[in-house]
Amino acid sequence: MKRRDFLKLSSSLVLLGTLGKVGSLMATAPEKEGQIPARSTVYFTRDISPDGLLKLYRKVNQNITGKVAIKWHSGEQHGPNIIPRNMVKALQENIPNSTLVETNTLYVGDRDTTEKHRQTLKVNGWDFCPVDIMDEDGAVMIPVKGGKHFKTMSVGKHMLDYDSMVVLTHFKGHAMGGFGGSMKNIAIGCADGQVGKKMIHVAPDNQDYSKWLSGKPFMENMAESAKATIDYFKPHIAYINVLRNMSVDCDCAGVSAALPKARDIGILASTDILAIDQASIDLVYKLPENELHDLKERIESREGLHQLTAMENLKMGSRSYKLIEVI
Repeated sequence: MKRRDFLKLSSSLVLLGTLGKVGSLMATAPEKEGQIPARSTVYFTRDISPDGLLKLYRKVNQNITGKVAIKWHSGEQHGPNIIPRNMVKALQENIPNSTLVETNTLYVGDRDTTEKHRQTLKVNGWDFCPVDIMDEDGAVMIPVKGGKHFKTMSVGKHMLDYDSMVVLTHFKGHAMGGFGGSMKNIAIGCADGQVGKKMIHVAPDNQDYSKWLSGKPFMENMAESAKATIDYFKPHIAYINVLRNMSVDCDCAGVSAALPKARDIGILASTDILAIDQASIDLVYKLPENELHDLKERIESREGLHQLTAMENLKMGSRSYKLIEVI
């Protein structure tokens, strides 16, 4: 049975230390042969360029095989903070049999219908290769193993056409999630626009966003949605976070996104979704106060750090990791 038929910076960075509930770079006892590693590996480069991105991808691509979905964020029209097109193009061209994938949005904007979404792809320059809008032909339910809020999650039907997934994420703030990392990218980004996203947001049929779910329950819903996608692809899934142009707003805010105050940090890559999002938060929280303040306020005012706790509770990965810089 084919898998798609299933439905069924430097060494000093390793010394960042523990940051309470935020940080988790921890010293651990030596690992014994046969044990599950106490720490996951997260690779890091300061080189935010096509070359830097490819170097990190090659560190985590061992299980990326077959037909590959590259899940990235296409962004609203003319969004100023999206991952540079030359970086995305370089990655796609260096992954055989790969396709950029997205889903339509629940909110009304430039991407809530396939027709509008395809126009936005052209405007934003995502026309250098085919793009699969995974819910263009509807959705399908897949299992949420161990879910407290969901037993199944609705995802774009085309997702089941792929054997592997590379999650390419612009790490930044987010109006509802506090921050958007790898988990948010697949939790919301693989759920279809008409059913799955509504399930996660517990959204009414109108556009009264004030009635949408928020805070810790929302973070838990996102984690369960992400777990469904991970369980479908695992172990054929890898994660890359690009810490660049980190506005407090998501790329879904388009040209209205707040100007970033935080400096660009680099790129992270891992096969552990919790470790990479934890490491991204840890690096952001090491920024000087004047650069950190707005992002931290956005993250904590939305209880965004609960994303990490929710993933930990679902055993989606490790909050303890070793950070390895790639020159």
